[in-house]
Amino acid sequence: MSKKLRLPLLAATLLYSALPAWSAELPEGNGKELVGALCTSCHAVNWGGGYTAEGWRTVIRMMINHGVALSPDQVAMVTGYLTKNFPEKPKPAGVVIDGPAKVSMKTWPVPTPGSRPHDPLATRDGSIWYSGQMAGVLGRLDPKTGSFKEFPLKTPHAGPHGLTEDKDGNIWYTANAVGKIGKLDPKTGGVTEYPMPDPNVIDVHTLLFDRSGILWFTSQRGNRIGRLDPKTGEIKLLTPPTPDSRPYGMAFDSKGTLFVVLFGTNKIASVDPKTLAIREFTLPDPASRPRRLTITSDDIIWYADFSRGFLGRLDAATGKVTERQSPSGPRSQPYGMSTINDVIWYSESGTTPNTVVRFDPKTEKFQSWVIPGGGNIVRNTSVTRDGNFVLANSLVNAVTLVTIPK
Repeated sequence: MSKKLRLPLLAATLLYSALPAWSAELPEGNGKELVGALCTSCHAVNWGGGYTAEGWRTVIRMMINHGVALSPDQVAMVTGYLTKNFPEKPKPAGVVIDGPAKVSMKTWPVPTPGSRPHDPLATRDGSIWYSGQMAGVLGRLDPKTGSFKEFPLKTPHAGPHGLTEDKDGNIWYTANAVGKIGKLDPKTGGVTEYPMPDPNVIDVHTLLFDRSGILWFTSQRGNRIGRLDPKTGEIKLLTPPTPDSRPYGMAFDSKGTLFVVLFGTNKIASVDPKTLAIREFTLPDPASRPRRLTITSDDIIWYADFSRGFLGRLDAATGKVTERQSPSGPRSQPYGMSTINDVIWYSESGTTPNTVVRFDPKTEKFQSWVIPGGGNIVRNTSVTRDGNFVLANSLVNAVTLVTIPK
């Protein structure tokens, strides 16, 4: 087979996870051989969920962005074949619950089709940034004018993922496909890269600065929690006690303790930034798979249980866990989440359409809205300086601002 048809790892993984469960034999039809060549060049056939025609067009464009060479005729053939044989499976309807908050939402398509905006970041200057994971760019949106600027990165097909801002306005990102952390200077477009000291830590994931300016990050497949000193470039890697725990989202409490959800198991970990000691908290249900978390001012940890459709509450001081079913039920897949004025905001990523959910710990009431355009999928969220909610909508190639009246 032509080398031009060999998928880079990230594109192969994307298609591998996108297609429905099937045997090693593909259905007959125009495009079968081409799809078979594309999808078996890097992995065995073992298909997983489907898409609409629009969704498949987006997936194919992501693959092209990431280095797959397809002619327009081949794109049409592959898209038609996949749409016919692997349609989107039914998803639970997004449940709307009325409540006291009145919000408005505005969505902007990002400039490059198939970018797969992964993480959003609201910065101090009022901009909204996003990681164009499949386009190899970081993007900046001025929400006042609707104008975009995209910044190419140093390493091709780096798979930019997590985002955070330092005190000087530089944008730091994880290069999820190549095992690096990068720093972008928006004034010059210059990029500085920090490779991982361990070749097994390739999928650098989420990152955050602590109060002393140390950058912390996670790696799922590498099963590591790491810290990088921007002054020296030194990187230290910590290993959680549980093997294959898949460290994922994270947040700091008021004391500076780092909390990390372990997506590969039913646990949440804390890291003492001074001693680097790791403690694990086990959630009551073995099927729990928390994916993101946020922390209120009383140092209560709130987590999104992706596998079971629950919003969870962990009191780290006592170890007590309380859970509430998310409005759209056990298949709602709560995902990206943030805290705004001690109210929990998150998205249900497994519904049609996706939703924005508000939970007030004081009243213990939910409220929810559907995301215009479907939302599909909100993997992470951010909060603007004036307390509005920002979403990156991966599979509709957009970013959304949820304005919350004060």
